Amino acid sequence: MQLPSWLRLAGTPFDEREFSRLWFVATATYGVGDVVTTIALIGFSEKVREANPLVRTAVETLGNAGLVGLKLAVFLIFIFVSVDAAQREDRIFYYLPPIVLTVMGTFTTVYNIRLLMG
Repeated sequence: MQLPSWLRLAGTPFDEREFSRLWFVATATYGVGDVVTTIALIGFSEKVREANPLVRTAVETLGNAGLVGLKLAVFLIFIFVSVDAAQREDRIFYYLPPIVLTVMGTFTTVYNIRLLMG
């Protein structure tokens, strides 16, 4: 099954392997690291509560599924922005979404681990 042309990098100056690597790192930090450490904090710490009001509301309303759903929505929006930028040959907005998620994911993962350790 082939993706629609507006979801592909074919015909753009960007490499699909590079795209995959950028988004792998973003997934590891933001998608896995932050989610796992946030769930651990919410589930195992009585002293700490979620600081982000949007995430807190999603978790209070839908539990861990709310957290994962919110993270997934952010991910899909950022991937769309990156692919759209590739189609327009916009280097800044091609690279910015995975870099932002990687930085945010790394920071929040490290911060959450620090909170878990006391």
